[in-house]
Amino acid sequence: MCIAYLAIQAHPDWPLFIAANRDEFHARAARFAAPWLRRPDIIAGIDEVAHGTWLGITRQGRYAFLTNYRDLSAFRAQAPSRGELSSRYLEGQESPRDYVHHAAASAQAYNGFNLIVGDLSSAFYLGNCPPPGQTRELGSGRYVISNHLLDTPWPKAERLRQALGIYPSEALQHSLDPVFDILKDGTQASDADLPATGLSLERERLLSSPFIISPDYGTRCSTIIAVHRSGRAILSETSYAPDGRPTQRHDWPFVIEPPAGASGT
Repeated sequence: MCIAYLAIQAHPDWPLFIAANRDEFHARAARFAAPWLRRPDIIAGIDEVAHGTWLGITRQGRYAFLTNYRDLSAFRAQAPSRGELSSRYLEGQESPRDYVHHAAASAQAYNGFNLIVGDLSSAFYLGNCPPPGQTRELGSGRYVISNHLLDTPWPKAERLRQALGIYPSEALQHSLDPVFDILKDGTQASDADLPATGLSLERERLLSSPFIISPDYGTRCSTIIAVHRSGRAILSETSYAPDGRPTQRHDWPFVIEPPAGASGT
């Protein structure tokens, strides 16, 4: 992932809403979001190079997503894949609090990252820049994360925060198309507002928009997760070609199931 908007208990009918873009090299093989064959309760994409995921949710309401922290001077080619951090949470049963506590102990083994894990009762953030690993419980509210720290006001993050902050959540029950339109914002920041992350000025410009189009690297997919208070939920994902054209869309509606061993009423 390269930018994600998260709303937790920000609307009485929609306790969870995530809208995110994944930016990656077009040549890197990946599978679109779908139920995993070995774990059909997990709905997520798969990076076919390192076999982790950037974003996903389980049918029990456990969700995880991560972004890279962009600092070319600190990049290590032999570091383990950051995608395993989100995959491991989705596959496990630890609470969000316990998971980030344990993951923080090995956070410095990875290149820079921001990770958010949660369920329908709590959510936690873990980042490893600056070291050591920083953890934070996320209360009710709206958050944006890109390639710096949580809620860093980069222009692309603020554009997404403003657009989705005023989007009427009640409209989610009718269509997700307007949210995909918001995620496809290709407006680049002015040079004066660009961050300095070790890239050339031309590359900083390219990466400064919420939606990125270029022949070698760009927005590969947009993903929306929305959970209604009734338990109805959906993960919807649109994939894009290098020129920004949508190539396929997959909608995965489901109903949140109680965790194994939970007693009914």
